[in-house]
Formats: sequence, structure tokens, C-alpha cells
Amino acid sequence: MPGSSISVVPIGNKVCKPFLLEVMVFSPEAGYKFKVIVERSCTPVADPIWKLVFDLYKVAEDQEVQVVHVSFTTGTPVEQRAVQRMASEGVTRAQANILIDEVHPAAKTIEGVNAPTQAQKQRLHDAASKVVNVEI
Repeated sequence: MPGSSISVVPIGNKVCKPFLLEVMVFSPEAGYKFKVIVERSCTPVADPIWKLVFDLYKVAEDQEVQVVHVSFTTGTPVEQRAVQRMASEGVTRAQANILIDEVHPAAKTIEGVNAPTQAQKQRLHDAASKVVNVEI
């Protein structure tokens, strides 16, 4: 029979510790490498800001040259929980498929582009949102 218990938690200032966690590295096609990172940054009042970061590299002669950096900031509590889950559980098969089939091609179209068009940005946003929301 379970006994009674009590939990006392001191109340104080909020604490938010930023971090970066690499959750996936893959080669979606020859000559390219893709890194997926979960990032938690903090507001000035210590509220967490959750992001999913995609970095695309061109690989040649054992050298990696970053060609695109995409940072998707979550907009809802549900998206925040999905990114937090990626940090603790990794990337699911469904998320990996979207990364390979949709995020990578969208990011690749921006390679060498100094000022991406609104359509290019929207395509990347939609693909990143799909990664975060696929299992909701």
C-alpha cells in the first residue's frame, strides 16, 4: 500500500539555460551533408525559445563548406513540445523522411543565393513546420 508523500519546491527566479544538441547528421545525396540541431535559447525574462536548425554543407575533398543555415522557431506550445521530444528521443522515421524529401531540396535551392525569395523562404518554412508537426 503506497504511503503518503510530500514535495516541496522552492520558488525563485526562473532559470533558462541555452543549449544546442545535434540530433541528426546525414548525407541526403552525394556531395552534401545535412545537420539537424535542436536549439534552446532564452528570452531576457528566462522563457525558453525552441528552434529546429538545419545546416546544409557541400562536401568536397574531405572539406565541408556550409551553404545554407535555416532556423525554424516554434510558434506554438505543441511545436515546442515536438522539438523538445526530438532533443530527448531523436528524429523519428517520419521526420527523417520529410527532412530528406522536403527540407533538403528546399534548402538546396537556396545554395549560392544571397537574398532568397519569399517563395523560397515559405517553402523552407512549410517543410520545417511539417517536420515539427508530422506526428501531432
